[in-house]
Amino acid sequence: MTRLTGRALRVTVFVGENDTWHHKPLYAEIVHRAHAAGLAGASVFRGIEGFGASSLIHTSRLLSLSEDLPVAIVIVDTEQRVRAFLPQLDELVDEGLVILDDCEVIRYVGRDPDPAAAGPEGKKSL
Repeated sequence: MTRLTGRALRVTVFVGENDTWHHKPLYAEIVHRAHAAGLAGASVFRGIEGFGASSLIHTSRLLSLSEDLPVAIVIVDTEQRVRAFLPQLDELVDEGLVILDDCEVIRYVGRDPDPAAAGPEGKKSL
């Protein structure tokens, strides 16, 4: 079972929805690499409107021609593990923004990979 509580580091990566890495969405490559690195978790959030260094506004509004919406990838783990992952972000992110924030994890408990540990309805028994 995965557990993480206390002081942690959050890395947030802002890129465009259409950004790619070897013909694959960049956000997917970042998530898969974070998973392969054994980080506690990663989530991708699609923005409805935003702009970056280009000062071009991207929006999901119906009349807009823009489809390259902003995407945020959020990863949280211990400072040591997140900092060890940063060189991979340097390799992947040509255009975008990468920020680090100290944070405190109140509760993070992952699923037990052993299905036998779950009860009849897939819930763990106390």
